[in-house]
Amino acid sequence: MIACIFPGQGSQSVGMGKALAEADPACRAVFDEADRALDTALSRIIFDGPAETLTLTEHTQPAILATSIAAWRLLEARGVRPAFVAGHSLGEYSAHVAAGTLDFADAVRLVRNRGRYMQDAVPVGTGAMAAILGLDEAAVIDACAEAAQGDVVSPANLNGGGQIVIAGSTAAVARAGEAAKARGARRVIPLKVSAPFHCALMRPAQERLEPELRAVPASTPRIPVVANVDARMRTDAASAIDALIAQVSSPVRWEDSIAALAAAGVTTFIEVGPGTVLTGLVRKIARDATALSVQTPDDLAALDAVLVHA
Repeated sequence: MIACIFPGQGSQSVGMGKALAEADPACRAVFDEADRALDTALSRIIFDGPAETLTLTEHTQPAILATSIAAWRLLEARGVRPAFVAGHSLGEYSAHVAAGTLDFADAVRLVRNRGRYMQDAVPVGTGAMAAILGLDEAAVIDACAEAAQGDVVSPANLNGGGQIVIAGSTAAVARAGEAAKARGARRVIPLKVSAPFHCALMRPAQERLEPELRAVPASTPRIPVVANVDARMRTDAASAIDALIAQVSSPVRWEDSIAALAAAGVTTFIEVGPGTVLTGLVRKIARDATALSVQTPDDLAALDAVLVHA
């Protein structure tokens, strides 16, 4: 049984998707549609940079979405029909486009605004994120509670493989990192991010995005989508939108999501879009499963070899 999983912010790189666009008219059409939807040359930023422009959150989010859906079109043409889909943070929007819940053009506009609202929610420099390695969820929660001292800090990405990312105000994240080390964390790695995603500081962004998500046309997903907020399947439009709204300020339960898919019988995970971060995490969470990524047409040979046995 196959699940397709879609990457989130941090997987971007200048030139991603270019090979897809050059090799396949259907893939090129995705980037053209994104340009029209945003009335901007997003594809030029994706293909040619500069990196400083691509890494602006309002560009990064639609850029990764477009690249992921271009790769998805390649898989669709190949006859890949996953039993489930899921996505990490921003990737949940890609999953809903793949499932038919959201129209691609609507999703591109939503995630551009999502990026803007998230960036606007917290002044640059006042929020931070850090990856804590080698500590379980309960210990990380305790470290954050000890470190908060009236500020916000909490788990943001429960990624699996012994990795939990925390987010909050800059000082509280630093204190929580020290508290995590005192509890036996193997490493604490500050992350280069423009805002503290998936924590209570994102509530203003959530409140701005909610009316737009509720206004957009949404259809019953053709494929069940595992939601970040609770690792449960979404099979109707209303609960899918509710999950996307809550996701803005809630932690991404990625380890639970992959575990739920494995428990449902998934044996093959295909990461669709730029990067291989999710492929690596799957290999740590569902060790008996097959995991691979499809970013370019060159990846299709390996995919075909896996599909024979899937």
